[in-house]
Amino acid sequence: MERKGDMEQTVIEKKVAVSKFAADLNCKVVLGGEAEMLLNTVNVSRPGLLLAGFTDYFGVNRVQVLGNAEFEYLLAMEAEARTAALTRLAEQTIPCIIVSRGREIFPELLTVCGRHHIPLMVSDHTTSSIINLLVMYLNRELAPSLTRHGGLLDVYGMGILLTGKSGIGKSETALEMVKRGHRMIADDSVIIKRIDAKLIGSCPEMIRYFMEIRGIGIIDVRSMYGVGSVLQEKQIDLVVELENWDENKVYDRLGDKPLYEEILGVTLPKLIIPVRPGRNLAIILEVAARNSRLKELGYDAAKEIINRSLNF
Repeated sequence: MERKGDMEQTVIEKKVAVSKFAADLNCKVVLGGEAEMLLNTVNVSRPGLLLAGFTDYFGVNRVQVLGNAEFEYLLAMEAEARTAALTRLAEQTIPCIIVSRGREIFPELLTVCGRHHIPLMVSDHTTSSIINLLVMYLNRELAPSLTRHGGLLDVYGMGILLTGKSGIGKSETALEMVKRGHRMIADDSVIIKRIDAKLIGSCPEMIRYFMEIRGIGIIDVRSMYGVGSVLQEKQIDLVVELENWDENKVYDRLGDKPLYEEILGVTLPKLIIPVRPGRNLAIILEVAARNSRLKELGYDAAKEIINRSLNF
């Protein structure tokens, strides 16, 4: 793991238990249920050409799916030729083999997978369906990710990543937002994944739905405010950084100088909100969410008032 300030960036590869992998994809494990396998690519292959003897350009490290075409091709062979073809596949670096459409496994496939310690699974889905499920699953599991200190809220449908120094009031602000009917995804620690050029935030399992309030301790937001007060994950649309009010600092009063922050290669709009006694941060966050949505729709109040002043 590589540390960068308050972030931890993870490597894009993952060891998963075969049993969990099969359960997530609703597959039946035939061989290797106690094993683990390494996933390091989102690509999925159908090994038809390799089974036919063409081994050049074979995509290693990919989950292999045997569809109807591959299955019928193998069944048309003599047992010895079938074993040879499957051995060519098993000698490659592959994490597992999935047979689609619930086809009955023939003995040579069991023997070869057992000999080479390759997990074997069966899916009732069609070939195209299981490939689509695999691509979505692998994109999520192997997405570039980092852990960020802060909170994540769903405010009027917008995902707001709330950041700032420890003790600035992030948790208290998040709690006030929950009381006002908005939803909490994470407090204190946010796992951020880049999926299809979007940033998806969630909470570590250990502290999911919990919040620390200084002077009170740990509270369970879901138990206290109901299941409607929390979400498991949310796309991040806006970064809001809270900082102590600095009398010597000039803050943007018009909003005509937009700020941005790049996270995992994705650029997000950012606001810096100065904090001092008397400021209602919950209302400010609600306004920030509504104003950001208006900007997405093409209306910018700062530009509007500048245009009015020029035409006055």
